[in-house]
Amino acid sequence: MDKYSIDSHKLIYHPSRVSEWSEGKIIYPIYMEVSPAGACNHRCLYCGLDFMDYEPRCLDTGLFKERLSELGKLGLKSIMYAGEGEPFLHCDMAEIVNYTKESGIDAAVTTNGVLFKGEIADRILGSIEWLKVSINGAACDTYAKIHRCDAADFNRVIENMSYAVKTRKENNYSCTLGMQLLLLPENCHEAVPLAKLARDIGMDYLVIKPYSQHPQSKTTKYSSVKYNDYEHLAGELENFNTNEFNVVFRVHTMKKWDEGKRNYNRCLALPFWSYIDAGGNVWGCSVYLSDERFLYGNIYEQSFRQIWEGEKRLKSLRWVEEELDASRCRVNCRMDEVNRYLWSLKNTPEHVNFI
Repeated sequence: MDKYSIDSHKLIYHPSRVSEWSEGKIIYPIYMEVSPAGACNHRCLYCGLDFMDYEPRCLDTGLFKERLSELGKLGLKSIMYAGEGEPFLHCDMAEIVNYTKESGIDAAVTTNGVLFKGEIADRILGSIEWLKVSINGAACDTYAKIHRCDAADFNRVIENMSYAVKTRKENNYSCTLGMQLLLLPENCHEAVPLAKLARDIGMDYLVIKPYSQHPQSKTTKYSSVKYNDYEHLAGELENFNTNEFNVVFRVHTMKKWDEGKRNYNRCLALPFWSYIDAGGNVWGCSVYLSDERFLYGNIYEQSFRQIWEGEKRLKSLRWVEEELDASRCRVNCRMDEVNRYLWSLKNTPEHVNFI
């Protein structure tokens, strides 16, 4: 039960943009990830972006709202607010989310949930498509060990999400509320209890996902973890599925991690998405943050159109097309499934007319 296609991709629902790309036209991204704040109130054991050093910087609200207006007109469909820090450390996060919706762009937030307090939920639940909380344990001690935080944060998150469920129901909001557990040796025994907890407080889903080693990360503790020993959890977790709640056990992604194989050797997905960090830098790929070859420009210095159509981006795309060896990229990167799809379109098998 994966009605949100979390373990797959959704580029197939944008055929016109794919068609324009296949014709060699400049297309604007469908999806974007934005880091409103560089700092974080947790120091998770597995953090892939620890190399960004949690800089205490935030996007300028006024200027970013100008860019949101522009992005909506250019055809951007969605923004997920997450990034190298905790989004709700930005003091204007609610205002940014609401303005995203006003600009015609679907908004979503990935957060640790500690700062997602009632007054914030009241302000943004009517403007977001979904909100997902990273919660890597079903008990205070496990959670605190993995998140490297105050154990009391666990109960704060449960209280915040319970309030969000209540507020959504009272106002008849349509936003989806979910949780996500990164499956590790330290918390594998709590996947089942967390599924029960998530269901009981009214979440729409719980995602169980595998670790993925970021090439630039300082953390390598889990680089050799394998998931074939955890496949039995899929059957146990299915028991919690109802018409209102489902567990997305990402077995497909787990197998890809264990095997470490791809069906493509070039990255084709970059025209369809982008990443803006907390300093306003526009990047082609979040795996290569700090690599100048993937830096397109900065929204404080140029409009997004100028950046997207600029020579730096076009030069970057040429380098990726001609020289980047995708086999050295992050396994299960954000665009992995999109790349598999685009590669199959570019390298069609025989007899495709026999559908």
